[in-house]
Amino acid sequence: MEIPIFTVDAFTNLPFKGNPAAVCLLENKLQDELYQKIAAEMNLSETAFVTKLKPTDSFSSGARFGLRWFTPTNEIALCGHATLASAAALFYRKENPNPVVEFETLSGELQVRQHGESLVMNFPLNKPEVQDFNKFSNVIKATVGDLPVQEVCYCKTTKKLVVRLADTCDRSALTSLSPVAETLLKSESSGKVKSIIITSKGAPTVQPGYDFFSRNFAPWNGIPEDPVTGSAHTVLAAYWSEKLGKKKMLAYQCSKRGGELELEVRDDGRVDIAGRAVVLLQGTLKL
Repeated sequence: MEIPIFTVDAFTNLPFKGNPAAVCLLENKLQDELYQKIAAEMNLSETAFVTKLKPTDSFSSGARFGLRWFTPTNEIALCGHATLASAAALFYRKENPNPVVEFETLSGELQVRQHGESLVMNFPLNKPEVQDFNKFSNVIKATVGDLPVQEVCYCKTTKKLVVRLADTCDRSALTSLSPVAETLLKSESSGKVKSIIITSKGAPTVQPGYDFFSRNFAPWNGIPEDPVTGSAHTVLAAYWSEKLGKKKMLAYQCSKRGGELELEVRDDGRVDIAGRAVVLLQGTLKL
């Protein structure tokens, strides 16, 4: 069996920036064990598997596909950057002419459309709820140390914990964080938290005008730090849209690789997440 595979840097227009994902184009579904073995072998934060829904479909002309995402250790219900990467493989390498491609996923139907040099994903909006700091104090302190915390929220749907630093903290406070994955796992073992997002208010008056910053740590999914996280921004977009009173926002995830996301909260309870992508590598898995 031969499987076309790509590595794509998502949420960037430069190689070696943004968040890398592997994308496999499958003629037929695989056994679950094999999906996980391939993802572990690729050893990226996510490997995406795009599957034909009908034997007569073509990756070069079809408009609807199946899509699953696996980390090196487990399957996940939603992944933004690997969805962006999957669309980039179809649009840029398979030269799919459709203005929109749709994916059937564990999070329902997801659409990605081309818009200029960007790809725009239509995702569910996941609003977090405010929590008592003390309920999660151990994992918060293991992540941010003594930095002042303004608010703590939790999204039950995505199992993401959002920690907003005080507005006195600038971007450098985020970039200085270096939590230890093993310590995070020990400090939160209930299964409620699958990633912890640290965020702070941006500097919209300073070019390019970021509305907020973030970093995302997910050792519970086998990812010590995810460089740029689309699914996290389904939660962050809901949070910051309410706090800032804005529908359209520009966000920057401050990992070492870094990545930029354009967000628009829609009236239908969903969010458009736009970014660019670079297809870096193309090859064949021979199994």
